[in-house]
Amino acid sequence: MAKPGAKAGSKHQVFTLLVEVGRKDGDDLPDGASGAAMVCYSSGVDEAEAVRECVALLKQAGLAPLDVTGYGSLDERLAEGHDIPDEERELMQRARDENSIVVAQSTTLFEEKGSGQGATET
Repeated sequence: MAKPGAKAGSKHQVFTLLVEVGRKDGDDLPDGASGAAMVCYSSGVDEAEAVRECVALLKQAGLAPLDVTGYGSLDERLAEGHDIPDEERELMQRARDENSIVVAQSTTLFEEKGSGQGATET
């Protein structure tokens, strides 16, 4: 989804974000889910802007973002030795080309009785 007010020619980068969302009426998460974890690629001139834009978009989509963990730009991740497959790079490039946010993976979270843990990838 393209971001409103994007400036042509600006030095946008794509940042990898892990966003945890909680429950909200009408969020379309499965019955019994406690929330979800989403890997997103978000473009921005810096990571703070990428986080703000991603959170705003998820709220607009009816989700309830609770926490965001940033893993840096492609260059930062490569410098840290991350192995980034071609498929992931293509999604990052799409986010950059479209000045948008791409949800690459969503894992629905369920609290198991007694343990407080559990997840199902969707």
